[in-house]
Amino acid sequence: MRSRFQRRHEWTPELRIEKRFSNRPMAPASVMVALVQRSSGLQVLLTERSASLANHSGQIAFPGGKADAQDADAIATALRETEEEVGLAPDRVEVIGTLPVYTTGSAYIVTPVVGLVQPGFTLSVNAQEVSSTFEVPLSYLMNPANHRHHVVHWGGVERHWISMPYMDDGQERFIWGATAGMLRNLYRFVLD
Repeated sequence: MRSRFQRRHEWTPELRIEKRFSNRPMAPASVMVALVQRSSGLQVLLTERSASLANHSGQIAFPGGKADAQDADAIATALRETEEEVGLAPDRVEVIGTLPVYTTGSAYIVTPVVGLVQPGFTLSVNAQEVSSTFEVPLSYLMNPANHRHHVVHWGGVERHWISMPYMDDGQERFIWGATAGMLRNLYRFVLD
């Protein structure tokens, strides 16, 4: 994966902008696509957001969030938010690149930051933001047979979205929305 980010070549992300459903001002944000280097292969670290959150409660997401004024850049936002949400220290993450900005329907302009993480870390979940963490094999998420395409009519608008349902020790983890969209872009990036 590291060498893939070092190569420079043209590619086109499949998903960049969701149809907007929020009237609030656009806000910059970043997420960490943390690739944990397990002996069985790369694993993607994901969170289940706390059910008590006002926005996107209970959804599967990458660690991340809105940019703060003190953040130097999108990478700094992703590293800070990851540490705040799941306790993964920035020095445990080797940032290898970013994916194209993804604009959500909820008015976030999200930079996905991709980082490699060596095993041996201990997570400390911020229960106000995250109810649990889990890992999904990157090979599962990069297999297009696991990508489901959906169309729904909502608010008078036809919306297209992707899901990647994953069984995690008998529990279905329904990966969808912006998280699945960014993973689909990672798939396209690796494929090209």
